[in-house]
Amino acid sequence: MSEVRLTVEPRTEFGKGAARRTRRSGKIPAVLYGHGVDPRHLALPALEFARVIRDNGQNAVLTLDVAGANGSEKGTELALTKTVTFHPLRNYIEHVDLLVVRRGEKVTVDVPVVLTGDAAPGTLVHQDLDTIQVEVEALHIPDQFEVSVEDVAAGTQILASQIALPSGATLVTDADAMVVAVNEAPSEAAMEAGVDTEGAGVVQDQSAGEGE
Repeated sequence: MSEVRLTVEPRTEFGKGAARRTRRSGKIPAVLYGHGVDPRHLALPALEFARVIRDNGQNAVLTLDVAGANGSEKGTELALTKTVTFHPLRNYIEHVDLLVVRRGEKVTVDVPVVLTGDAAPGTLVHQDLDTIQVEVEALHIPDQFEVSVEDVAAGTQILASQIALPSGATLVTDADAMVVAVNEAPSEAAMEAGVDTEGAGVVQDQSAGEGE
């Protein structure tokens, strides 16, 4: 994953009202913490940060140029995007947590698992895990893990331990955790029988209730 540079500003006002004012000015409230230092309250440029998340995912590593109130640079920090909080209805970014990292340091992150290809005819593919957790060097976090199900037969299970990791990465997720299961697709007759059985059950329940 590539390193991205952003110019950010320190925040001196706190609380819900201050956060709303920060967002109205086109910025996102954020907190930078880690490595035993006091948390630092920052304002991130909203459009630029949203672009970073879109292009690099939520494990983006940022080089933060922290500017002073007069625009003068006051230092640089390397940070991992730890948590991005979206508004539940309007889908804008409400808040960001950033973790200070050092070059060469390993971090634990959740990396998306993306399925590719088409399993064998007559099968259903069920993905149990959308991400797996790995420990990896901060500047070498994979964007995603691709798992091919091309022509995979029914009855196949793909475990976390079977996903190829980059050099230097360690699996944190339980090795026996099932990521993907390929099952035999039910026949049309079986599906129709299931619908008939469910319908009969509802009728029986209603009849039993009327007789009480």
